[in-house]
Formats: sequence, C-alpha cells, structure tokens
Amino acid sequence: MQRITCLERDDWRETAAHCGFVFHTIDGERYWDERAYYGFTLDEIERGIETPTGEIDAMCLELAGRVIGDERCLRRLKIPEAFWSLIAESWQRDDRSLYGRLDLKFDGKGPAKLLEYNADTPTSIFEAAVFQWTWLEQAIERRVIPSRADQFNSIHERLIAAWKEIAGGRHVHLAGITGNAEDAGTLAYLEDTARQAGLSTRLLDIEAIGWRDGDGGFVDLDENDIALAFKLYPWEWMFHDAFGAKLKDAPTRWIEPPWKAVLSNKGILPLLWEMFPNHPNLLPAFFEDDPRAAELGTSYVRKPLLSREGANVTLVSGGMPLEEQAGPYGAEGFVRQALAPLPNFSGFYPVVGSWLVNHEPCGLSIREDESPITGNRSRFLPHAIL
Repeated sequence: MQRITCLERDDWRETAAHCGFVFHTIDGERYWDERAYYGFTLDEIERGIETPTGEIDAMCLELAGRVIGDERCLRRLKIPEAFWSLIAESWQRDDRSLYGRLDLKFDGKGPAKLLEYNADTPTSIFEAAVFQWTWLEQAIERRVIPSRADQFNSIHERLIAAWKEIAGGRHVHLAGITGNAEDAGTLAYLEDTARQAGLSTRLLDIEAIGWRDGDGGFVDLDENDIALAFKLYPWEWMFHDAFGAKLKDAPTRWIEPPWKAVLSNKGILPLLWEMFPNHPNLLPAFFEDDPRAAELGTSYVRKPLLSREGANVTLVSGGMPLEEQAGPYGAEGFVRQALAPLPNFSGFYPVVGSWLVNHEPCGLSIREDESPITGNRSRFLPHAIL
C-alpha cells in the first residue's frame, strides 16, 4: 500500500458536474481530491481486505442473531424496548440488506482491523462506485497512472443486481434529508441503480412521509402506500421521531431493515470481541462501564454508541486526550476500543472503507485527513491496483 502523488485532471470539476457530483467541494474545501491516489497490490486487496471483509460481515450476522434474542444486550446497546419486537420480526422474516461499509485500519503490513461498521446509512457510495471509476479510466487514458492499473470496484453492477433480487420488481420509495447535498446525491444515485434494475421509484424527503389513519400505513404526498422504502435516515432517529411509535404497526418493509439498528451501533465492537476474542481483524473493545475496560490501560479510543462522522470520538494516549472531535453524541454511553493508530503517509491518515452489497465485498473508498480522526470534512481519494 502506498500513497502516490499525481496530476489531477484539469477538467475534473466539469466531469463531476456532468455526473451530478455536486458535493465534490464542501464549504470551499476539497472533498474529492485526486492530487494523489492509494496504490495496492492485488494480494493486498484480495487477502488483506476482501477476504477479511467477508469474515467480519459473517461475524456481524452471527452476532445480530444472538443479540436480537438477548434482552441484556439490547439494553446495553440502548435500543428502546418498544422496538425490540420490530427488530426481531425483521430478523425472523430475513428482511434483506442492500449495502454497508466497514471502516478498516489497513497499512499493507499487518491484518486489517475493524474500526466500525457503517451498517445503516453509509454515504460516499456514489464517489466509490462511479466517480473514482471514471477517474481510473481517464487517468489511464491520460497516462496519469500505469496502463495496467485496475480497481477493486464492482459496486455499481452489484447494486443493480441486488435491487432485482431484494425488491422483486416492486415499486420503491427512497427517503432522506433531501436538503443535505451529500444525502440528496446518495439518494439520487441509489434511485438510479434501482431504475436500472427495472424498478419504478419515487424520491421524497423523510418529512414528506405521512400516515393514513383508519387502516393505517405510511403514505407519500399523493396518499400512495409506501410498501417498500429505502431510507437514508438512521434507525435511532426514526425510533425517536413523531411517527416512531407507528413503525411496528405499519406494513412497510424498510431498506436497511430494522435489524440493522443492532449492527450500526458501536456497542457491537465489545460484543464482537467477547464472541470472537483475539480474532486477527478485531481490536479489543469494552463498554466503558465494564471493569474489563481497564485491560486497555491508559491508551484507547473512546466512542459513543451512536456517533457519526467521528463526532465525540476521543483518542486517549497515556491517559491524556491526544485528539478529539466535538459533537452532539454521548448521552447514550461510550465504548473503549484499543488504540490502533492509522498509518501515516507523509502526514495524511487514511481509513479504508470496504463496501458490501448484498453481503458481498465489492469495492473500496479511501478517506484521509491530517487528523487521525476521520470526520465529515475528510477527503475522498481514489485507489488503484498496481
């Protein structure tokens, strides 16, 4: 694994605009950055990332099956009791998952380590599936990178195939916070893949979902029933929203399904370590109030159960905060995970995002920052297999 500086395409912004990639720059700062790329060997991809990704996903599914029937674990994850039956029924029906992203520490020298699982509402999928592939093709054509270069990236094709399998020709509503450029772009891309799979679709803001009294059920603005819905909106927010109490009474099937509320919780990190101790792709982790957390000593990462984009994460070294991010999370409790510093490439710290579509590992996204905590402003860099 190496970080390789290179020339950027002089027309990449025009290419981004043509593709609908409107959030390539955020508040005047680059989000997409092709002034460098990360190069991997095929062995690093296949044995270092792809195979461990499949193993971690299998462990997570085994964990979900256990947690859903365990009141003690559900309480530890701070999942409201009112939704336990919704989650259990979703699991028992085998409600299908479309996608997810594992965030890994990987340096090419040792085994990949799971930092967290973005199991419910992962973004950056358009950049990973489409725009970095466009970069690869054009960078080869313009001799920016070697002509033999390839990319670990079958995300787009797998999404289309997964929609066909999961939705079975049904109409699908896609909902999220459409006023957010990144969320709107993600929704638009996933809607496009659903349409390429032959589905009819409708995109709407999450606040535009209504409720029909009487026979009950969620409806769109035209009073059409919402039978199948993709939601780019976290389950923990849905549980606490005004319509949250209606969820268990509605016939709507959701993507991602309710059982993903278990795996999107950072409390799975200590539970995985408890179930699979010393697994080479896991880091020691404990709930903060667990006496065993003392085993980590004075250096660890402190993470809220429900944090997103690095918010309220603190790196502690020798008992002192080394780096921390502000944010609104933490009232739900914290976990502590062994401190595993990200690799440092000339002052840049990359996190490898390993994508799963329909539980199949199928692509990478690299986010890097000058800070060892990956946050909302961290840049997206393309990758290539050399």
